[in-house]
Amino acid sequence: MDMKLEPRPEKLQDLRVDGQRLWDSLMELAQIGATPKGGVCRLTLTDLDRQGRDLVSRWAREAGLTVTIDKIGNGFLRRPGRNNSLPPVVTGSHIDTQPTGGKFDGNYGVLAGLEVVRTLNDHGIETEAPIEVAWWTNEEGSRFVPVMMGSGVFAKAFTLEHAYAAKDADGKSVRDELERIGYIGPEEPGEHPIGCYFETHIEQGPVLEDHGKTIGVVTGVLGIRWYDCVVTGMEAHAGPTPMALRKDALQVATRLMQEVVACAHRHPQSDGQNHGRGTVGMVRVHPNSRNVIPGQVTFSIDLRNATDALCDAMDADIRGVAAKLGAETGLPITITQVSAYPAQPFHPEMIGAVARAAGALGYSHMPAVSGAGHDAVYMARLAPAGMIFIPCKDGISHNEIESAEPEHITAGANVLLHAMLERAGVAGD
Repeated sequence: MDMKLEPRPEKLQDLRVDGQRLWDSLMELAQIGATPKGGVCRLTLTDLDRQGRDLVSRWAREAGLTVTIDKIGNGFLRRPGRNNSLPPVVTGSHIDTQPTGGKFDGNYGVLAGLEVVRTLNDHGIETEAPIEVAWWTNEEGSRFVPVMMGSGVFAKAFTLEHAYAAKDADGKSVRDELERIGYIGPEEPGEHPIGCYFETHIEQGPVLEDHGKTIGVVTGVLGIRWYDCVVTGMEAHAGPTPMALRKDALQVATRLMQEVVACAHRHPQSDGQNHGRGTVGMVRVHPNSRNVIPGQVTFSIDLRNATDALCDAMDADIRGVAAKLGAETGLPITITQVSAYPAQPFHPEMIGAVARAAGALGYSHMPAVSGAGHDAVYMARLAPAGMIFIPCKDGISHNEIESAEPEHITAGANVLLHAMLERAGVAGD
């Protein structure tokens, strides 16, 4: 293994990553697909994605890691332990981006894992269990659906054949594009052992920054329910039709939209914390003419909460409000669920490892939940899993101006290092 063999810290708790090296790696990877506004466009299974994978693979081999690729293109970068019969302690994320993505979303989780390995190499530290860094194919879902494709196939949430058949807007399939860039590996997805899994990530929200905390100890990922709602009225001329005789679908729809937001406040957890989310993000008005009373409005509803029971309660709430509103106005309202992702709590031992590491390192920290999906959601179905959040400026992500402070980048990687060492053990200690 390529080790610098720097002096081993007198105490393991004094071990720290090289924050400048991690930052430099992030900036170098960000040059692949760099955009004029300072972001990154590196869509999955493009030539740029291949270049990103090649670079990370080269860095891994230079650090003495073996690289294994499975049939959906997931990569596993392995550092052996003293006892290689033990399942590996794994960390990772993704390196594909949104079309107007940033430098840190996903990429940070992969390169923080690589920095953990480099740090262990620097100090000649052997772990009891192997350590692995994973990248997962098509987490973003910006070119192919479903999102979190690689980890989803790995966890048997859907089949390899289903993923292979997915096509982009130009009709190119996942299988053909994986083959074209040279990243269909021999290993069957899901056959790779996972002892436990950590994922380090920018928060993609404003909570840590708002509270002035450096580390978010992630307890789970919110459940998500998506719906299409249709309110049906009757088109009529805006001038001759008196207000009392109108069947205005838009006015009824806007009342229900307000209730979607209010619903999120009505369903806190039993401890008083409110992780409810209610969003209307898409609206279509028919006929969408200046002087015609709207006859039909279709809009999206996005409900999220910390547990499936709370998601169920929000579902019943908004359906009840819609039924009452329809009865009062005489306008038919239909709500159709189009997608659902269960809430995913993380493992108490993994949550504890992150919290203990943050505390021992002296970083301010707080419990956090993820409102966005991550590959850790699928890994939590297979093994104990946990996540580490760091702040991002103004909570902005999926945007070219996405930004994180170097000291926070370093802090998250230090927490990852010590949480992984707790789980993997140190040979000879």
